Amino acid sequence: MTRRQATAIGFTAILMWALLALFTIGSAPVPPFLLNALTFGIGGLIGLVWTARRGFGVLRGISWKVYAFGTIGLFGYHFLYFTAFRLGPTAETGLIAYLWPLFIVLFSGFLPGERLTILHVAGALVAFAGAALIVLGRGGDGGAVSGLALGLAFGCALTWALYSVLSRRLGSVPTESVTVYCLATAALSVLAHLALEETVWPVDATGWAAVAALGIGPVGAAFFTWDVGMKKGDIQLLGVASYAAPLLSTLALVAAGITGPSSTIFIAAGLIAGGAALAARASARKG
Repeated sequence: MTRRQATAIGFTAILMWALLALFTIGSAPVPPFLLNALTFGIGGLIGLVWTARRGFGVLRGISWKVYAFGTIGLFGYHFLYFTAFRLGPTAETGLIAYLWPLFIVLFSGFLPGERLTILHVAGALVAFAGAALIVLGRGGDGGAVSGLALGLAFGCALTWALYSVLSRRLGSVPTESVTVYCLATAALSVLAHLALEETVWPVDATGWAAVAALGIGPVGAAFFTWDVGMKKGDIQLLGVASYAAPLLSTLALVAAGITGPSSTIFIAAGLIAGGAALAARASARKG
């Protein structure tokens, strides 16, 4: 697999994450950790089917430390994210949580064989400005910003960035390992749900379809394709391109009639596209 092919595969994760908000809205009123358990369970089952192609022996040869790392990355990010929004469901919380693509770009400079340039950083900052317009434009509950919520949001951004970048150091670990990450995250989410939430199931077939769609795509296949992109693709370019997710997510909500179109979307699109172009130019020079 070439670097360009792996980058393209990694980008499909961003496209799938663009549908996260739409399907999550459709799954209401299922609480976050129960939704996490259901969707990661589906994603893990799909992973088991995919792993069966090569045989489950490929999973037995992987260290428990790798499985612990992956589980902490997936469950840790979602636990911090959901808890942050419980304490402070504000636009500011969302913006801090969405620092992870910028952190990926910055942290990638410490990886062997990677060279971080000023254009990469500039592209990440320009794209972040575009994402900020989208996130801040969504608003929140209008309440005061909780310092603890912002701290947890920062922690979740740091967790996902470290998980993504350090996956590069595990390049020899087969992507089938994500199957175990997903199943372990589902199990831990069940425990979190029982401890923190009241059980509420989808109310109709549409709700169950939304849960299934989440498990198949944004909370399923996306983590497998992201793993390929992080391990073998252009990590800086994928980091900057990740800022397209909130834009594409908003466009999906507009297309579904849930959110109205606005000039902010076009401005954000220009900033994110410009940031990605800077990162792509830097990667082309590097290559």
